[in-house]
Amino acid sequence: MSLPRELQKLFKEVQRMQQKIEEMQKELETKEIEVQVGGGMVKVVANGRQEIIRIEIEKELINPEEKEMLEDLIVAGVNEALRKVKAMVEEELLKLTGGLPLPPGFKLPGF
Repeated sequence: MSLPRELQKLFKEVQRMQQKIEEMQKELETKEIEVQVGGGMVKVVANGRQEIIRIEIEKELINPEEKEMLEDLIVAGVNEALRKVKAMVEEELLKLTGGLPLPPGFKLPGF
């Protein structure tokens, strides 16, 4: 039993889209987002897979008496970096889908 021509075209399109998504995921792994908080005293770098790669803290900020402030800055930096990575991934998906909205709850595998 053969599939109707339109269904065959749809399957091919889905396979093509799946390949493009895999390529995009590999490309996103190499992209980095850097966020600075506390006037640049704390820098957080994340990759396109929403993984924190590096946190840099200026020496002047490392003071046992300022522990809570440092912790707050790190949390703020990490949250901002992850927010920016998510926005970058969404932007890349929009490019990939030609601006077509994705179904609610759609998640890239591995993200």
